[in-house]
Amino acid sequence: MKTLFNIALGIHILSILGILGLLLSQVQKSPRKLNPGVIHAGLTALIAGIVMTSIWKQVNPDEALNHAKFGVKALVLSVILTLAYTNVKKATLSTWVWATMLGLTVLNIIIAVAI
Repeated sequence: MKTLFNIALGIHILSILGILGLLLSQVQKSPRKLNPGVIHAGLTALIAGIVMTSIWKQVNPDEALNHAKFGVKALVLSVILTLAYTNVKKATLSTWVWATMLGLTVLNIIIAVAI
């Protein structure tokens, strides 16, 4: 189980970094366009997070699961996915949507590391 947890953790970290990288690749673009990879990376991060949460008790029997932390992270990721789904087919990505998605991704990373 520990191996499965570590694999899911690695996939989760890479997926969140994928979202961050795909959003940051649009910094210099004049008409920003949302890369569909943001949706794929977000769904992969969500599934990996669910796997990690599901096997937490077997891997860490002495530690309590912080439900609030994982709930907030899932909520932030669902907002990112909602924004991505509503804007993926549009010709241009508005600056506020791009900045919101980028800010929420950074917020998700801060929550994971700091709390």
